[in-house]
Amino acid sequence: MNQADVSKLMSQMRIAVQRPRKLKNIDGPEGRLRKLRKTVTALFKHERIELYYNRADEARGYAELLISNAMRYGDRHKATMELADYWLLEKQLVHKLFKVLVPRFESSNLSYTRIYKAPRDYPGMYYKKSVLELRGNPYPPLLPDYSNNRNLIHNVLLDEARKDYRRERLAELADKIAKESAENTKDIVCAAEVNILEKVEKN
Repeated sequence: MNQADVSKLMSQMRIAVQRPRKLKNIDGPEGRLRKLRKTVTALFKHERIELYYNRADEARGYAELLISNAMRYGDRHKATMELADYWLLEKQLVHKLFKVLVPRFESSNLSYTRIYKAPRDYPGMYYKKSVLELRGNPYPPLLPDYSNNRNLIHNVLLDEARKDYRRERLAELADKIAKESAENTKDIVCAAEVNILEKVEKN
């Protein structure tokens, strides 16, 4: 029995949407959803926010779902527009979603968001802090770039040591070749002298 391919009916997510966490809120589930909506709105507005890890990880799933549906269905799809209208409290961000973020992520094979663990305050109570950001944001990268660090002092010293070692090895190799060529020249001269002597003796 042939079954329909349902994978095309569902949105392809880059990351899994986590199960709802037990985030305490004095207003109950409605207050929790309000806080998540504010988080998603702030993420789309500022493109990089710092908050507690649990809320960032859960809000990340909803942001990924929103961008994925916007890319898949476009701004003429009623359910996608309702979803964007619900999660984005500032309505100019709906325009940003379809006109700025969707073209940015069209050719991306990675997730649309990144999450980093942030250092915690010490002394104080331990809460896991994090930084949640959209890829391609205009801010400087949080991770240092190690691709162009040839001018650091230890790399300069290592490069010079490597050059000295190569010079020594090349000098040793040149001496060895010179000795071998000298020995070969002596052998050739001796062989030539022997041949001359043999010819003289025959005559």
